[in-house]
Amino acid sequence: MKFFIDTANLAEIKEAHDMGILDGVTTNPSLMAKEGITGTNNILNHYVNICSIVDGPVSAEVIATDVDGIIREGEALAALHPNIVVKVPMILEGIKAIKHFSSQGIPTNCTLLFTPGQALLAAKAGATYISPFLGRLDDVSTDGLQLIEQIRTIYDNYQFETQILAASVRHPMHIIHCATIGADVMTGPLSAIKALAKHPLTDLGLQQFLADYAKGNG
Repeated sequence: MKFFIDTANLAEIKEAHDMGILDGVTTNPSLMAKEGITGTNNILNHYVNICSIVDGPVSAEVIATDVDGIIREGEALAALHPNIVVKVPMILEGIKAIKHFSSQGIPTNCTLLFTPGQALLAAKAGATYISPFLGRLDDVSTDGLQLIEQIRTIYDNYQFETQILAASVRHPMHIIHCATIGADVMTGPLSAIKALAKHPLTDLGLQQFLADYAKGNG
Protein backbone atom coordinates (compact mmCIF):
# COMPACT_ATOMS: atom_id res chain seq x y z
CA MET A 1 0.00 0.00 0.00
CA LYS A 2 1.25 3.47 -0.91
CA PHE A 3 1.13 6.22 1.70
CA PHE A 4 0.16 9.73 0.54
CA ILE A 5 -0.19 12.67 2.90
CA ASP A 6 -3.22 14.92 2.49
CA THR A 7 -1.94 18.42 3.19
CA ALA A 8 -0.44 21.57 1.73
CA ASN A 9 1.82 22.10 4.74
CA LEU A 10 5.44 21.86 3.62
CA ALA A 11 6.76 21.06 7.12
CA GLU A 12 4.39 18.08 7.45
CA ILE A 13 5.31 16.85 3.98
CA LYS A 14 9.02 17.06 4.83
CA GLU A 15 8.48 15.24 8.13
CA ALA A 16 6.62 12.41 6.37
CA HIS A 17 9.33 12.29 3.70
CA ASP A 18 12.06 12.11 6.34
CA MET A 19 10.30 9.10 7.89
CA GLY A 20 11.06 7.26 4.66
CA ILE A 21 7.48 6.11 4.06
CA LEU A 22 6.01 8.88 1.91
CA ASP A 23 4.94 7.92 -1.61
CA GLY A 24 3.00 11.02 -2.65
CA VAL A 25 0.87 14.03 -1.72
CA THR A 26 -2.74 15.05 -2.27
CA THR A 27 -4.00 18.59 -1.96
CA ASN A 28 -7.18 20.56 -2.59
CA PRO A 29 -8.31 24.21 -2.49
CA SER A 30 -9.41 23.89 1.15
CA LEU A 31 -5.97 22.66 2.22
CA MET A 32 -4.30 25.47 0.29
CA ALA A 33 -6.55 28.04 1.97
CA LYS A 34 -5.78 26.52 5.38
CA GLU A 35 -2.10 27.33 4.80
CA GLY A 36 -2.95 30.86 3.68
CA ILE A 37 -1.97 30.17 0.08
CA THR A 38 -4.17 32.20 -2.25
CA GLY A 39 -3.86 33.55 -5.77
CA THR A 40 -3.19 31.45 -8.84
CA ASN A 41 0.54 32.14 -9.06
CA ASN A 42 1.12 31.39 -5.37
CA ILE A 43 -0.82 28.15 -5.62
CA LEU A 44 1.10 27.03 -8.71
CA ASN A 45 4.42 27.87 -7.06
CA HIS A 46 3.37 25.92 -3.98
CA TYR A 47 2.76 22.82 -6.09
CA VAL A 48 6.29 23.12 -7.43
CA ASN A 49 7.62 23.48 -3.87
CA ILE A 50 5.79 20.30 -2.85
CA CYS A 51 7.24 18.46 -5.85
CA SER A 52 10.73 19.53 -4.75
CA ILE A 53 10.26 17.64 -1.46
CA VAL A 54 8.52 14.41 -2.44
CA ASP A 55 9.63 12.13 -5.25
CA GLY A 56 6.18 10.82 -6.10
CA PRO A 57 2.73 11.78 -7.38
CA VAL A 58 1.39 15.17 -6.28
CA SER A 59 -2.32 15.67 -6.92
CA ALA A 60 -3.15 19.23 -8.01
CA GLU A 61 -6.83 20.08 -8.29
CA VAL A 62 -8.57 21.98 -11.08
CA ILE A 63 -11.18 24.61 -10.24
CA ALA A 64 -13.10 24.66 -13.53
CA THR A 65 -16.27 22.57 -13.91
CA ASP A 66 -16.65 22.70 -17.70
CA VAL A 67 -14.71 20.25 -19.86
CA ASP A 68 -12.74 22.89 -21.78
CA GLY A 69 -11.81 24.69 -18.58
CA ILE A 70 -10.80 21.45 -16.85
CA ILE A 71 -8.60 20.48 -19.80
CA ARG A 72 -7.01 23.92 -19.99
CA GLU A 73 -6.26 24.03 -16.26
CA GLY A 74 -5.17 20.40 -16.15
CA GLU A 75 -2.68 20.79 -18.98
CA ALA A 76 -1.21 23.87 -17.27
CA LEU A 77 -0.87 21.96 -13.99
CA ALA A 78 0.72 18.95 -15.69
CA ALA A 79 3.29 21.24 -17.29
CA LEU A 80 4.50 22.41 -13.87
CA HIS A 81 6.34 19.20 -12.98
CA PRO A 82 6.47 15.55 -14.16
CA ASN A 83 5.09 14.38 -10.78
CA ILE A 84 1.85 16.36 -11.04
CA VAL A 85 -1.38 14.34 -11.17
CA VAL A 86 -4.39 16.34 -12.34
CA LYS A 87 -7.18 16.11 -9.78
CA VAL A 88 -10.57 16.20 -11.50
CA PRO A 89 -14.03 16.25 -9.83
CA MET A 90 -16.43 13.35 -10.36
CA ILE A 91 -18.86 15.11 -12.68
CA LEU A 92 -19.79 14.24 -16.25
CA GLU A 93 -17.64 17.07 -17.58
CA GLY A 94 -14.83 15.69 -15.46
CA ILE A 95 -15.23 12.22 -16.97
CA LYS A 96 -14.89 13.71 -20.46
CA ALA A 97 -11.76 15.55 -19.39
CA ILE A 98 -10.27 12.41 -17.80
CA LYS A 99 -10.76 10.58 -21.10
CA HIS A 100 -8.87 13.37 -22.86
CA PHE A 101 -6.06 13.39 -20.31
CA SER A 102 -5.79 9.61 -20.52
CA SER A 103 -5.36 9.80 -24.29
CA GLN A 104 -2.57 12.36 -23.78
CA GLY A 105 -0.75 10.33 -21.13
CA ILE A 106 -1.52 12.85 -18.37
CA PRO A 107 -2.17 11.09 -15.02
CA THR A 108 -5.42 11.92 -13.24
CA ASN A 109 -7.05 11.55 -9.85
CA CYS A 110 -10.86 11.51 -9.93
CA THR A 111 -11.95 13.11 -6.66
CA LEU A 112 -15.15 13.55 -4.62
CA LEU A 113 -16.21 10.01 -5.39
CA PHE A 114 -18.88 8.36 -3.23
CA THR A 115 -20.45 5.43 -5.15
CA PRO A 116 -19.34 2.27 -6.98
CA GLY A 117 -21.02 3.59 -10.13
CA GLN A 118 -18.86 6.70 -10.07
CA ALA A 119 -15.79 4.52 -9.59
CA LEU A 120 -16.78 2.42 -12.61
CA LEU A 121 -17.22 5.50 -14.82
CA ALA A 122 -13.85 6.92 -13.78
CA ALA A 123 -12.07 3.64 -14.51
CA LYS A 124 -13.76 3.36 -17.91
CA ALA A 125 -12.54 6.86 -18.73
CA GLY A 126 -8.98 5.86 -17.82
CA ALA A 127 -8.42 7.60 -14.49
CA THR A 128 -5.03 6.81 -12.94
CA TYR A 129 -6.47 7.09 -9.42
CA ILE A 130 -9.91 7.44 -7.89
CA SER A 131 -10.45 9.06 -4.50
CA PRO A 132 -13.42 7.57 -2.62
CA PHE A 133 -13.97 9.73 0.48
CA LEU A 134 -14.57 7.12 3.16
CA GLY A 135 -14.35 9.49 6.13
CA ARG A 136 -16.99 11.82 4.73
CA LEU A 137 -19.30 8.85 4.16
CA ASP A 138 -18.78 7.79 7.78
CA ASP A 139 -19.75 11.34 8.78
CA VAL A 140 -23.23 10.82 7.28
CA SER A 141 -23.75 7.35 8.80
CA THR A 142 -22.71 5.44 5.67
CA ASP A 143 -20.07 2.71 5.65
CA GLY A 144 -17.14 4.21 3.76
CA LEU A 145 -15.09 1.02 4.02
CA GLN A 146 -17.86 -0.95 2.33
CA LEU A 147 -17.51 1.38 -0.65
CA ILE A 148 -13.77 0.62 -0.86
CA GLU A 149 -14.59 -3.09 -0.72
CA GLN A 150 -17.17 -2.84 -3.51
CA ILE A 151 -14.81 -0.90 -5.76
CA ARG A 152 -12.02 -3.40 -5.15
CA THR A 153 -14.32 -6.23 -6.25
CA ILE A 154 -15.44 -4.38 -9.39
CA TYR A 155 -11.92 -3.45 -10.42
CA ASP A 156 -10.65 -6.98 -9.82
CA ASN A 157 -13.56 -8.44 -11.81
CA TYR A 158 -12.55 -6.50 -14.91
CA GLN A 159 -8.81 -5.96 -14.36
CA PHE A 160 -9.10 -2.17 -14.33
CA GLU A 161 -5.70 -0.56 -13.82
CA THR A 162 -7.15 2.47 -12.02
CA GLN A 163 -5.75 2.62 -8.48
CA ILE A 164 -8.03 2.99 -5.46
CA LEU A 165 -6.78 5.95 -3.45
CA ALA A 166 -8.67 5.78 -0.16
CA ALA A 167 -9.23 9.43 0.78
CA SER A 168 -10.63 11.27 3.78
CA VAL A 169 -8.79 8.81 6.03
CA ARG A 170 -9.21 9.99 9.62
CA HIS A 171 -7.39 7.56 11.91
CA PRO A 172 -5.03 4.54 11.95
CA MET A 173 -7.80 1.93 11.88
CA HIS A 174 -9.04 3.43 8.61
CA ILE A 175 -5.56 2.74 7.24
CA ILE A 176 -5.49 -0.84 8.55
CA HIS A 177 -8.94 -1.63 7.18
CA CYS A 178 -8.10 -0.14 3.78
CA ALA A 179 -4.91 -2.20 3.65
CA THR A 180 -6.88 -5.33 4.54
CA ILE A 181 -9.43 -4.65 1.80
CA GLY A 182 -6.69 -3.99 -0.73
CA ALA A 183 -6.79 -0.26 -1.44
CA ASP A 184 -3.78 0.65 -3.55
CA VAL A 185 -3.15 3.96 -1.81
CA MET A 186 -4.29 5.80 1.28
CA THR A 187 -4.14 9.53 1.85
CA GLY A 188 -4.67 11.16 5.20
CA PRO A 189 -3.17 13.45 7.83
CA LEU A 190 0.32 12.92 9.18
CA SER A 191 -1.20 12.26 12.62
CA ALA A 192 -2.99 9.13 11.36
CA ILE A 193 0.20 7.79 9.78
CA LYS A 194 2.30 8.45 12.90
CA ALA A 195 -0.36 6.82 15.10
CA LEU A 196 0.37 3.48 13.40
CA ALA A 197 3.64 3.36 15.35
CA LYS A 198 1.98 3.82 18.73
CA HIS A 199 1.03 1.11 21.23
CA PRO A 200 1.13 1.29 25.05
CA LEU A 201 2.81 -2.13 25.31
CA THR A 202 5.61 -0.93 23.05
CA ASP A 203 6.13 2.08 25.31
CA LEU A 204 6.02 -0.02 28.48
CA GLY A 205 8.35 -2.65 27.02
CA LEU A 206 10.91 -0.06 25.95
CA GLN A 207 10.70 1.62 29.35
CA GLN A 208 11.37 -1.73 31.05
CA PHE A 209 14.28 -2.60 28.74
CA LEU A 210 15.94 0.76 29.42
CA ALA A 211 15.37 0.45 33.18
CA ASP A 212 16.87 -3.05 33.24
CA TYR A 213 19.86 -1.89 31.20
CA ALA A 214 20.42 1.02 33.59
CA LYS A 215 20.41 -1.35 36.59
CA GLY A 216 23.08 -3.56 35.11
CA ASN A 217 25.24 -0.90 33.52
CA GLY A 218 25.01 2.04 35.86
